[in-house]
Amino acid sequence: MTTIEDIILQKDGRNISALRPYLPSNYVEEAADLILEHPGKVLIVTGFYIVYANAPETDGPPGAAAIGEALAAIGYEVAYVTDKYSMDVMKSVAGDKRVIEFPIADHMDSAAAARKILETENPSVVIAIERAGLVGDGTFRNMHGTDISEYNGKIDHLFDQHPYSVGIGDGGNEIGMGNLRDEAASIDRLPDDPCVTTTTKLMIASVSNWGGLGLVASLSLKKGENLLPSVETENEWVYAAYESGAVDGPTGEHRPYVDGFSLDEYNSCLTDLHQHVDAELN
Repeated sequence: MTTIEDIILQKDGRNISALRPYLPSNYVEEAADLILEHPGKVLIVTGFYIVYANAPETDGPPGAAAIGEALAAIGYEVAYVTDKYSMDVMKSVAGDKRVIEFPIADHMDSAAAARKILETENPSVVIAIERAGLVGDGTFRNMHGTDISEYNGKIDHLFDQHPYSVGIGDGGNEIGMGNLRDEAASIDRLPDDPCVTTTTKLMIASVSNWGGLGLVASLSLKKGENLLPSVETENEWVYAAYESGAVDGPTGEHRPYVDGFSLDEYNSCLTDLHQHVDAELN
């Protein structure tokens, strides 16, 4: 039987699926359960800067919006967190929800900023989707090993200071991948120096946005209603990100693609998730 995990790991071009044996077989459901066990307010973190394009990428904000809209529909208060380089893109898909800017600062000031946000917002859970995480030498690095630290707020401190968190990634260098740091370092095509930042639950997907949609699919099954966005809405989010300056991550080209996929290719996952959820609920 096809699972949500199968669906969100389709078309795996980075070998992220090699981490699947090290995760629970139902890792998406476990993440959904954690969220549902902690009702209240959620902070959703995203934004990945593509240094060779001088712009953030299209993967991340649409997935964050899908999670945010689904959680708002079932009673959560939702806010997003990113840094100045991804503010415009995140605002373009955030609708009526707040986008909190995390400063780009040293570790001491970043830890203090995280503490202040957590005290002010008092979230019950924090979620990262396609957000660069610190690696072993204390820097932020892209898939090519390039140091991108100056373009990243150290949002990792939010996760270090909160007991309930979910991380969603597709490459090994995102917040949450610290859960499988040693395993990722030994896998071909994943970073030799993966992210060290851990989360309570980790989700992997071929495209991080697909991971976000998979999480929504699991929440849908738990709540007995399809909370997934329509393909049209998802495409509107991708276009809004693109029109706000976001680029296709792997190529750095300013085009309405996500992780190298045209929208026709990209939509296959969401279509499959809709069919899966509808079949399970009906």
